Amino acid sequence: MKATTGMTSRLPFDATRRGLLRFATCAAGAAALAAIPGAGFVATADAASGTAQKIADHFSSVSSMAGEFVQFGPRGEQTGGKFFIQRPGKLRFNYEPPSGYRVISDGKSVVIDNTKLNTMDLYPLSKTPLKLLLDSKIDLSGRRVKSVREESDLTTIQLADRQFFGSSTITMMFDPKSYELRQWTITDAQGKDTTVMIFNVQQGVKIDQSLFVVDYKRNYQLNKPGANNNNR
Repeated sequence: MKATTGMTSRLPFDATRRGLLRFATCAAGAAALAAIPGAGFVATADAASGTAQKIADHFSSVSSMAGEFVQFGPRGEQTGGKFFIQRPGKLRFNYEPPSGYRVISDGKSVVIDNTKLNTMDLYPLSKTPLKLLLDSKIDLSGRRVKSVREESDLTTIQLADRQFFGSSTITMMFDPKSYELRQWTITDAQGKDTTVMIFNVQQGVKIDQSLFVVDYKRNYQLNKPGANNNNR
């Protein structure tokens, strides 16, 4: 990976796991409040603010980014690693040991690859909330916007598309001054949250395209009828 712009974003707080956990707890509370009528300034899709659209436009203009992440699962479990994003549609998460997971999107499919257990699960990108994160443009004028919440230190935008992925949502949180993405939370159909916080982010970087290759042949071999996979 070679940076082409040298633009690096560092979190303005303790970037240790403990510090990130404290921030994530506060931010998760802000995300929950975003859905409560009358809790601060909350705009619906019909009244998304100009500031929020500027933030969305700025994020859409970032063609690629790479950095580090910490993920907080529904049961409070923590993992981390490195991530790579290239708009539209491409993403890779390399989880640090002892996790054996890799998450890869090639613009068409998303695969969750557990290299330790030798399992793969493949999903159409269009059927996951990640599509809204990886779209070429975040348009706040449509029905996908559930709410926009503006605070002095955080702007929260919650998106959904019931037609394609039911009641699942993605809540993205941005720095209102720099317009940079700080974290996102995906809430599944059961109401379980998975939050990803990103830091040490480089924007406009050149990324090795092999990172976004999905091994469809291996996925077929592992999941074909009669495959002997005792790890599932």
